Amino acid sequence: MYRKVFNYVFLAVLVSSCAGGKYAATEKIYEKKAKQFSTVYKNPAAKNQVEKINSEQKEWIASTNFGIRKPNYVMIHHTAQNSLDQTVKTFHNEKVGVSSHYVIARDGKIVQMVNDYFRAHHAGGGRWGNDTDLNSSSIGIELDNNGVTDPWPDVQIQALIQLLNYLKTSYNIPQANFIGHMDYAPGRKIDPSRFPWQTLAQNGFGFWYEETLEEPPVGFDPRLALRIIGFDVKNLDVAIKGFKYHYIQQDTDVATLSEYELKVMYSIMKKFL
Repeated sequence: MYRKVFNYVFLAVLVSSCAGGKYAATEKIYEKKAKQFSTVYKNPAAKNQVEKINSEQKEWIASTNFGIRKPNYVMIHHTAQNSLDQTVKTFHNEKVGVSSHYVIARDGKIVQMVNDYFRAHHAGGGRWGNDTDLNSSSIGIELDNNGVTDPWPDVQIQALIQLLNYLKTSYNIPQANFIGHMDYAPGRKIDPSRFPWQTLAQNGFGFWYEETLEEPPVGFDPRLALRIIGFDVKNLDVAIKGFKYHYIQQDTDVATLSEYELKVMYSIMKKFL
């Protein structure tokens, strides 16, 4: 039974690679690493784990209820590079050590670089809600954009929406769990900058504020609101700037909130309650 279960896991996790082509060398490295990770699963009894516990009273008793990694978040980035090829080259650099599950080119081409069930290196240090390791629970998507002057072509955004539809349906990812790198690591990251978050929210990925905004109630606390939304409020100024990068997209270097911005924050907060 275990052999059948784990054969299924390996088939789901391992991605077949072409023997030749432009990226033949990196495909072989990917295959080699994937096979190395698969050896962890090939020992269904996991004896090497339980034996390391410093206790005389220990035993392996198998459960029939388990599965493989399930992504619960999607984190969106911009590449801050000048082409798809440049980004691919960066993600092939083992010394740099960064990667993403998907890259979407300016012309809408979707390139997958890491299996959905594997842990890509795209998020780094940060916090969203109570989660401080989104590499382990998220799908990373890089959008080919230099982050400064590049527009967001409609064909690229539509390709992103198609990909997000697949991910949301496949892994039952909640609408609230589609975020940007700047949400998770404000103060360290600003990507994706100038991004059409409203368009994504209209398609069911993340939230946007109402067209008609309400006055916040007396005693409305921005720190609490940001915490409810998901921001790390240990440094309130940084959290405010992160919020403004996502929802306001102007005066993002100022850690103060206007009356209008407070209304926006209140509207967003209510969607997370």
